[in-house]
Amino acid sequence: MFRQLNPFFRTFVINKRKFHTNSCLFDYYEKPRGGYPLIYDEPPVTQNLSFLEKLKLGYHEFKKECKLFGKEVRDKLHLHPTLVIPNEEEIVLKFDGTEESLKKWVVTCDSDYKEGFSTAKLELSPFGTGVFHGTLNTTVPKDGKTKRAGFCNITTIPKRKSFKRKDYYNWHLYSHLTLRVRGDGRCYMVNLLQKGYFDITWFHTYSYLMYTRGGPYWQDFKLPFSKFVFQEKGTIQDRQYEMPDSFITNIGITLADKKPGPFRLEIDHIGVYWDPLNFESCAYEMNDMSKPTE
Repeated sequence: MFRQLNPFFRTFVINKRKFHTNSCLFDYYEKPRGGYPLIYDEPPVTQNLSFLEKLKLGYHEFKKECKLFGKEVRDKLHLHPTLVIPNEEEIVLKFDGTEESLKKWVVTCDSDYKEGFSTAKLELSPFGTGVFHGTLNTTVPKDGKTKRAGFCNITTIPKRKSFKRKDYYNWHLYSHLTLRVRGDGRCYMVNLLQKGYFDITWFHTYSYLMYTRGGPYWQDFKLPFSKFVFQEKGTIQDRQYEMPDSFITNIGITLADKKPGPFRLEIDHIGVYWDPLNFESCAYEMNDMSKPTE
């Protein structure tokens, strides 16, 4: 019987990606969103490198990961508890004028998927802050498939531990997300993504609208986690949930306000904040939609 089943398992192992792609229940590999191609700002580092150059690059990468692993072990053995100071901001992501701060973000827009004509870039300003700018175009391509267009987005790359292991932003001790930005009067959407292990959770997002004002002055936003709206694939769900703030995989900012024209959002940093007087867990009604209504 083993010899009879062996060819099946051999085919399953070799064509594992194809096997799971055809499955309707679960997919271990993270496919591109809705069949769209993955968008990267830069080509792979190992492109057009010789074998010795790849070996040297792998050696330096291994040394860096070993140092990061040692830091994680030291932090784990640290005896002092985590101290969260009330009403004091802790910075999570900051643009410090280096290219490394830009590499933590991925820029996408509808033109990347041939579903629109918008353009967007993320660059450093002369003062070292990040500038998300471009042109929003709501013209729908005449391809017979696309129904609406006009979005630009920046999203952080997945957080990783040493040796490329998955990691999460654990904010269960905090109550607010903070941003220091300088906008142009447009309405942006702040997204907290929660891409879990199962493919059914890859599109779980909690969002909050951020209304900016034009002018030369900075704005400091404090967005309570309890007011983030649960949505999936861009659609707000009837049944809302309390945001699990210990399981955040990505942070994103989206512009899709249906107003064509240039935009500019300058970002200094993103952080978290604890307000001891905030006792609200979810600001929306969490109705059980499975029960029939009388």
